[in-house]
Amino acid sequence: MARGTRATPERIVGAAVRLFAAKGFDATTVQEVVEAASVTKGALYHYFGSKDDLLLEIYRSLIGRQMAELDAIVARGLDAGAAVRRILVSLVETTAESVDETAVFVREMHRLDAERMAEFRAERRRYHETFREVVERGQRDGVFGDRVPADTVVLIALGVVNQLPTWYRPDGPKSPAGLGTEIADFVLAGLRP
Repeated sequence: MARGTRATPERIVGAAVRLFAAKGFDATTVQEVVEAASVTKGALYHYFGSKDDLLLEIYRSLIGRQMAELDAIVARGLDAGAAVRRILVSLVETTAESVDETAVFVREMHRLDAERMAEFRAERRRYHETFREVVERGQRDGVFGDRVPADTVVLIALGVVNQLPTWYRPDGPKSPAGLGTEIADFVLAGLRP
């Protein structure tokens, strides 16, 4: 869809991302979001109950895409090494494509109330557990060494990717796929039996 024809919720979230990235969550008013999205306050509140809901939706959109890709990779039945590689490349690609969304959420997630934070943690936990199961399968099958627990492997890999918004630049020398491949090579080297 062309920018002008995007659905209203997408325009609102896009405007919120741009403003939160530029000014910060606290410094951005609801009025600024509605003006940037070319909607009314009524339209914003029809889709989102509050600025906090917008912040959670920024993350939900990103994790939704990442979970769908993770589920598709796991469903392919790839061997553990190929699955870990594909997961990491996909994760780097979706994070790089959404670097502003990721940066905003990482910087502002502490603003979520307890209920929204619990929802965020549950979604993040499902990603972590699914990825961990792939690593554990490789360890059980002898494809990966087990010197490092699968949980630690996943925490390290996800920690590296979660830091992308602090240093990754789309106009930099590495493509998301190339960077994802390098990160996967590093993780897989550490998993060798």
